[in-house]
Amino acid sequence: MLRRILFPLILGLAGCGTLIGLGLWQVDRLAWKNEILAEIEDRLASPPTALSLFVNENQDEYRPISVIGTPTGEELHVLVSGTEAGTGYRVISKFETEIGAILLDQGLLALDNKDAAPLVTPMNITGSLLWPDDQNSNTPAPDLEANIWFARNIETMSDALGTRPLMVVASRATPPDPRLTALPVNTASIKNDHFEYAVTWFLLAIVWAVMSFYLILRVLRQKDT
Repeated sequence: MLRRILFPLILGLAGCGTLIGLGLWQVDRLAWKNEILAEIEDRLASPPTALSLFVNENQDEYRPISVIGTPTGEELHVLVSGTEAGTGYRVISKFETEIGAILLDQGLLALDNKDAAPLVTPMNITGSLLWPDDQNSNTPAPDLEANIWFARNIETMSDALGTRPLMVVASRATPPDPRLTALPVNTASIKNDHFEYAVTWFLLAIVWAVMSFYLILRVLRQKDT
């Protein structure tokens, strides 16, 4: 009898083992991602410090920053949707500071307010350092004539505006630009789907086990008739 069911038994065990292994791998990834998110939350909750030239992505991303400067009125508009403030344009401004011009993500501009004049006045900004990674191989090239971009890329944007390759995402501006709604950095926008993936793999393992069980029953019935 064992010889009759050997193949479906091996198939069932191998499939279940593989699917359970993938589920356990996602559980490990979930723990890893939760550690990263906890570290980011700790950084975001720390007191803001002054911006310097010596910050770097590995040590300082998400670090709260306080900086005084003046937007020049030169800005790039990044089309976004699904933000806490809705659909519109992220305004990436050229912002003159003591250490030179940097990129300032000032927040969301409504779609029907695209041509409104920016506020050009000294501002005290509280925000977070960010090296965003919005761009991928499917991202369209920016429409430079209409000033519509589709992703934030520090190198490209700093070249376009003539700034240092540094970006601060504003959480508060004094005085505020009346056109804009701040989009502070938070962990809600960081994907963490590992729990859902783990559940999916474990459910598939159950389905595979049930199908393998019925396959074995079918093989036994065919041999007994």
